[in-house]
Amino acid sequence: MDYETIAIETLDYGKNKFLEVSKKRAMPDENVFLNISKGYYTPDGEKRYQRGIGFPDDVEFVSQLVEKLQAVSGQ
Repeated sequence: MDYETIAIETLDYGKNKFLEVSKKRAMPDENVFLNISKGYYTPDGEKRYQRGIGFPDDVEFVSQLVEKLQAVSGQ
């Protein structure tokens, strides 16, 4: 399946690690979803992806996810 990337935000952490949050459209059915991928940078600076998780682009779901993240982080 092919994907069209609509938006990407990257959060670097550690020495060479990152989280990438993106909004994508699956082609050809055009379903839009959000994705969080974990990865690292090679010595040449290229991104290498290790794993990811996708979920619906739904405002209520995202709001609940943010609440859960804040709850477990103690904020």
